[in-house]
Amino acid sequence: MTKLSGIYAATMSVLNSDLSLNIEKTIKHAEKLIDQGCHGTAIFGSTGQSQLIPISEKIDLLNQLSESKYKKNHLIGTGLNSLGETINFMKIASSLNFDKFLIMPPAYYKYGDTEVIEFYTRIINSIPECKIILYNFEKLCGYKFSIDCVKELVKKFPNQIVGVKDSSYNLFENLKIKNFSIFPGSELKLLKGLELGCSGIITATCNVTAQMSRKVYDDFYSETKQSINQKLCDVRSVFDKYNLISGLHSYCSQVDEIYKNILPPLSLLNKTDEEDLINALKDLKFTNKPSIAA
Repeated sequence: MTKLSGIYAATMSVLNSDLSLNIEKTIKHAEKLIDQGCHGTAIFGSTGQSQLIPISEKIDLLNQLSESKYKKNHLIGTGLNSLGETINFMKIASSLNFDKFLIMPPAYYKYGDTEVIEFYTRIINSIPECKIILYNFEKLCGYKFSIDCVKELVKKFPNQIVGVKDSSYNLFENLKIKNFSIFPGSELKLLKGLELGCSGIITATCNVTAQMSRKVYDDFYSETKQSINQKLCDVRSVFDKYNLISGLHSYCSQVDEIYKNILPPLSLLNKTDEEDLINALKDLKFTNKPSIAA
């Protein structure tokens, strides 16, 4: 397998007014992000409200996504605490010829490296053909990968553990493994990460920064002077003042009201915060229209 690299959006899920998953528009949203410059997307990551969407709807989407012209560009997030449900979901995805998965350790319970290694071992023993990007996000699951744990997993499963999304930011500067992909989870880390040998980014705000992020990436590899990285970082910093899912749905709903639909307990920004977000982006002359699924 070729080493994964590039700009990946943790794509948003588009919901109907009854809060069911709008499969067609969710896929269209993801495809438009690739058209705008992303090398691929992570479907059903945290930004896609994966932990809140019924498994049945996820499976229905995978069935349709398997017909997408960009099928090979998608990473499939699991977003499940149950080991059994994770394995069953991955088996269904694998039967549709998806093989790249973004998997976070389960939330709620406290555990350490030994238990995490056992969790991934059981997944890989059940689905040996899978390729896994570890998802390091202590804020959401309560566990933070150590460098030693990642190295142990790669040593044990060199053909299956192929990368990490680092949203805790304790790995991307110092983790060095040959032919292993490292994706910081923010545009703020994109350029520095590339300079350190990272592979790109997987981020929520690439739902609206795809073109700028791709330019920073391409300019780095073409050794062109960076002209837009500071603006990209400033835009990300604006969104970082708020819950990212709330901010992105509020921002995208300025163009298409379908993005106002969001699963409780998540919510849109309140009116004051929404106005502050929009005005701050206007001050940056950020005029990128969000990827609209309609």
